Amino acid sequence: MASIRGRGRPRGETRTRERILAAAVDEFGEHGYDAATIRAIAARAEVDSALVHHYFGTKGDLFAEAVGFPVRPDVEVPRILHGPRDEAGERIVRFVLEAFERPEVRKRGVMIIRTVVGGKLAAPLATAFLTRELLPRIAQELDATDAELRASLVASQVVGMIVARYVVRAPAIAEASIDELVARIGPTVQRYLFD
Repeated sequence: MASIRGRGRPRGETRTRERILAAAVDEFGEHGYDAATIRAIAARAEVDSALVHHYFGTKGDLFAEAVGFPVRPDVEVPRILHGPRDEAGERIVRFVLEAFERPEVRKRGVMIIRTVVGGKLAAPLATAFLTRELLPRIAQELDATDAELRASLVASQVVGMIVARYVVRAPAIAEASIDELVARIGPTVQRYLFD
């Protein structure tokens, strides 16, 4: 007697998604973020491009998942930067610190940073992701002629904070409360954004 499948995920969906993800890792690894295309990833996975978009959305979303990047810039950046302008720097710092306090985010985030700092393959991928997906999203929220520089300065401050607290574990920073770090680092980020 044939088994009757109930409702739910169709057969092969998980395998198809995993195949696309594996193809993306290979494509990004071989060609870099800029040169990799959804079409090439789909061809490598032997699926239609529309299926890649169905499972992963944009190339930025697919890259974020392929490397385990814990934040979706398209969703988070506008949300963080909207609200009272004079609190934007503090909101950015608080968001990052609270995200990194979650073990699954910290593990992936630290792995990405260590890989970028120590690996020739990952550095261009992460740089391209930052310059194409993250920094422009911050810059487009700013009303300034030097918005790109301001966004890059914010990124440098945030990455430095993450390295000091979670990678190097500098005692004073690692032991400081989130509120204290927000109060001390937030104004610097605020200055980069708007002063």
